[in-house]
Amino acid sequence: MTAGDAAEAPLGSSPEESAHGRRSWRALGHAEHHLRRSALKLVGYVVAAYLVLKLIPALEQALTSLEHASWQLVLVAVAVETLSEMGFVVSWQAVVDPDNLLGREGRGRRMDTRVAWAQLGGGTVVPGGSWGGLGVGAWMLHHFGMPVKLVAQRELTLSFLNTAVDALALVLFGLLLASGILSGGRDLLLTLLPAALAAAALAAAVLVARRAAARAGREPVKHARIGVVIATLSEAVQSTQRLLLHPRGYRALLGAVAYLVLDVLVLWIAFLAVHADPVPGFGVIVVAYIIGALGGSLPLPGGIGTIGGMAGVFILFGVAHDPAISAVLLYQAIGLLVPLVGGGLAYAVIRRNLRRSAPLLA
Repeated sequence: MTAGDAAEAPLGSSPEESAHGRRSWRALGHAEHHLRRSALKLVGYVVAAYLVLKLIPALEQALTSLEHASWQLVLVAVAVETLSEMGFVVSWQAVVDPDNLLGREGRGRRMDTRVAWAQLGGGTVVPGGSWGGLGVGAWMLHHFGMPVKLVAQRELTLSFLNTAVDALALVLFGLLLASGILSGGRDLLLTLLPAALAAAALAAAVLVARRAAARAGREPVKHARIGVVIATLSEAVQSTQRLLLHPRGYRALLGAVAYLVLDVLVLWIAFLAVHADPVPGFGVIVVAYIIGALGGSLPLPGGIGTIGGMAGVFILFGVAHDPAISAVLLYQAIGLLVPLVGGGLAYAVIRRNLRRSAPLLA
């Protein structure tokens, strides 16, 4: 039986149970499709990166740095990246499925964890960074039976939470670098300006969401679909604000912070692994990571936008070209490998569990 095929319905199974079973298998087939493409993407990424470094003479030293990278530190980086992805999973559980609805109907106790990992794995193939993964996760949740509006609101809340944590980190470390408290770069265009823009964006998002909610309450929107979109975005921003400020949101917030901090730590370990001398300060790595990651939102394959963005910001901070490029390439490879493997394992367990429960669900 393939992932997309439903098992034959036994005698006595209800139409509702059968519908849930068909949705589960469709969602599973979608995850399998994306994970296969993710595996091909990882292979293509490795081949393309090797050819670029091999064929461009100016990048030959970067290739040498990668070839002589410390495999012990690479393994440490893989372990830390796994913990980082687990931070995302914790946030996902707290925001998207706080009541563990996915664990019902015979799907298994840890279905929420596995779907979160499948979202991470499937998202590696979709251009657009975290927004690509959000789309994959939303599709799966909808076909598992969660209402579309609820899926959109919760997935957007999770995305906004991660973005807000990134913005707050950019404000904090940008100010620390600009003031000289942290060493590594005092260029105001690279430190204070991004911090100010991030703070302004956060304030604008909160203000717009509040005004949109107030206006929607006073007067109806002419186009119903536009009204739904505005309401969903407004609810997601306000939910994110509550998670940041209310003690009950500590689990989601801690997961988002761990997701960011540990991922930045992977990038720092990557510089150590390629024997960079000197290694950029942690504050520089945080700022370059967040600013450079904006390139990952561009619809480019293989994480090219992220690689170019991060490496470019590091070079602007004065980091040598070769270690900047080789460290970012190593970081990006690990960032593709871990969610792909984790998502693949999660998919295998989901498929096994659904196959066992097929007589109940189909």
